[in-house]
Amino acid sequence: MEYKNMPYSWVDYYEKAFRSVSDEFNLNLTKSDIEKSCEIMKSKNARVVYREIEYTPEKIFAAVTEHWRKKVNVADIIYSFYNGHKLETVIFDDTFFCLKQLKIKGVKIASLTDLPTAMPDELFKRDIASLLPYFDLYVSSQTCGFRKPNRHGLLQITKHFNVDVKKLVFVGDEEKDINTAKNAGCISALINRGIARDYGQDFTITSLREIVKFCG
Repeated sequence: MEYKNMPYSWVDYYEKAFRSVSDEFNLNLTKSDIEKSCEIMKSKNARVVYREIEYTPEKIFAAVTEHWRKKVNVADIIYSFYNGHKLETVIFDDTFFCLKQLKIKGVKIASLTDLPTAMPDELFKRDIASLLPYFDLYVSSQTCGFRKPNRHGLLQITKHFNVDVKKLVFVGDEEKDINTAKNAGCISALINRGIARDYGQDFTITSLREIVKFCG
């Protein structure tokens, strides 16, 4: 899945989202207030400042709002901030076919995803609600405490299913996904929906339908 028209890094959307928060709660945030909050968010964005340890949304937004004169419940701020992004979920056409076929074959399916900076799990899971019934296990950077390419999330998956990590096939569309698989010692598959890329993956696919064939 992806969020429609959203880039990998959302830093250009921070200002608009903070203005939306200010309007919703009548905070009267100044331009300086918003700029400072944007800079703090950028400093916590793992695509801007590399990190593998995950921070909780509450920790990030506590820092983001510390200089605001009017205090509002942090959870309310978080929800308002992401509502201000006007996110629209796009599920790729081959996704449901793949998941249904793998379930028929008896293949165990797990997800491992890095959440957008400071996005709560419940918000992300709301956006992918149609996919969740197909997963035998859902793991995110929030639930495991680490971001890719840290291998912790994949090892958590293999431990849950009590399987050899070498039998795990990890499908991703970024270099960090392939590096995560390498760090864990499992099979890596890069799904290429555009320009061909080589990150040292074990194999490349252009559609999730190919994973169904791979799993025999």
